[in-house]
Amino acid sequence: QVQLVESGGGLVQAGGSLRLSCAASGSIISIDVMGWYRQAPGKQRELVAAITSGGSTNYADSVKGRFTISRDNAKNTVYLQMTSLKPEDTAVYYCNADRVVAGTSVSYRYFNVWGQGTLVTVSS
Repeated sequence: QVQLVESGGGLVQAGGSLRLSCAASGSIISIDVMGWYRQAPGKQRELVAAITSGGSTNYADSVKGRFTISRDNAKNTVYLQMTSLKPEDTAVYYCNADRVVAGTSVSYRYFNVWGQGTLVTVSS
């Protein structure tokens, strides 16, 4: 099995910064895409940012220029550096790993895995 463990959420004032981390564990051979999603109360979960194993990134328009996603492939870890935070960034942030190949070289499976979520609260 593959698990994702997130850390770094918390309470911050508007204009402040936070860094989220998400580490994948298990018999991982490779991970294609890692990303961050968020879900605010009463709203649907939305993509915040994603990054491929090759380093290509994709951001929601609402966070472009403020958030930066990065990853360490050797550690199977993805980061989200959030700056200039706004109250509307308040949400539970979820890590996702897509097209995870896990197992052995002769017996493997593909997974899509979600983290448990970490709460980010931005006060005005």
